[in-house]
Amino acid sequence: MRPPGSYKIASRARAFDALLDPRRRGARRVRRIVESLRDQIVDGGQETGLRIRQVFSTPREIFRVEIERPELAYQRTTLLDRDALEALLAADDVRARVRSRLGPP
Repeated sequence: MRPPGSYKIASRARAFDALLDPRRRGARRVRRIVESLRDQIVDGGQETGLRIRQVFSTPREIFRVEIERPELAYQRTTLLDRDALEALLAADDVRARVRSRLGPP
């Protein structure tokens, strides 16, 4: 029998995120979102639609990243700031995928 107060969720790495400083918690969340976007862009294949557009320029630059997978009837729209977008584009495979969508220069 399990002792009272011993829950499986407490063993997860993110279980105590609420106790962290809000800036650190936000940075971890952004990092997870960027990693998830990177995985979807790279693993999606050539038929995956990818669009990156600037939505706002002031008071802060905000970009909309759209990923569309028609074979799965799936669309994901994510808003990122300039720093998160640069972190996403820092990976060579993502940058190559974006350049292939733009076509030859």
